[in-house]
Amino acid sequence: MELFFQTKEESNKKQIDDFLKLSKSERFYSFLRLMEKLQGFPIKNKVEKSTNFILKKT
Repeated sequence: MELFFQTKEESNKKQIDDFLKLSKSERFYSFLRLMEKLQGFPIKNKVEKSTNFILKKT
């Protein structure tokens, strides 16, 4: 295991360079994998649709 000490800018540039080295199809599949992983993250303002209805008396 190797540790690298670098600035945030250097790290971001390396990530971008590594991503751009991928072929177009690999980039697309990488994006789809990322979207799939994000499905498991909790969301603060999750709106659940209810099948119930509200009766208001006027």
